[in-house]
Amino acid sequence: MSSSATIPENPIDTLSRTLDDCLPQTQCTQCGYEGCLPYAKAMAQGQADLNRCPPGGDATIAKLSAVLGLPVKPVDPSCGATIERHIASINPEHCIGCTLCIKACPVDAIIGSNKHRHAVIASLCTGCELCIPPCPVDCIDMVFIPQHSEWTTEQAFEARERMHGRNKRLVRQKQEQDEFLEGKAIRKLDSIAHDGSDPEADKKRAILQAVLAKARAKRQSGGQAS
Repeated sequence: MSSSATIPENPIDTLSRTLDDCLPQTQCTQCGYEGCLPYAKAMAQGQADLNRCPPGGDATIAKLSAVLGLPVKPVDPSCGATIERHIASINPEHCIGCTLCIKACPVDAIIGSNKHRHAVIASLCTGCELCIPPCPVDCIDMVFIPQHSEWTTEQAFEARERMHGRNKRLVRQKQEQDEFLEGKAIRKLDSIAHDGSDPEADKKRAILQAVLAKARAKRQSGGQAS
C-alpha cells in the first residue's frame, strides 16, 4: 500500500498566516506594504516591526507580540494614528460615476456603474481610505457612524474573503480580455491580403504577429512578461 508524500509547509508561510489572522484586514497600506498579508510576511521574515498597523492599534500589537514573542510597543506614529473606525461616504451631488473608487476598493464595498452615482455599503467598508486619492472630484469623505465604529475579527475575516474573491475576479476578467484581444488580432491577421495588393501588408502582418507572440508568451509565463 503506497501513500503520497506530504510536503512539509514552510515555517515562514505558517507564521505569515498566523500573523495575518491577527491583522484587521483593512488592506489600508498604512504599514508601508500592499496589504495585510504582505505585512504579515515581512514580519515573519523579520523585515518589519509589529507596530505598523494603526487600524489594529494596541489590541493588534498585543496579538502580534504574543505570536512573535516580542515586547509590546506603541503604534509607530509614522504609519498614522489609531482612531475609531470611519466609513467612506460619497457625496451623491458631486459623484460623476467615474468608477475609480470602485476599482480602488480592495473589498468590494462600493457599488455603482459607469456614469451613475456610486454608494458605499457601510457595513462592508474597512475604512482604508484607498478610494479617496483616485476620486477626481474630491467627493469622498470619511465619516464616523457609531453603529459601524467597531471592527470585529469576524468582519476582518469576511473582508479578507471579499478581497480574495475580488482578486480572483480581476484575474479572470484580465484573462478574458486578453483572450478577446488575441482573437481580434488573429481575425485581423487573417483578413490582411496575401496577394501583394497591399504594399504595407507584410509590415502589418509582422506587427500583428509580434503582438500575438508577446501576448502568448505573457500568458504562458503567468502574466509576468513585459
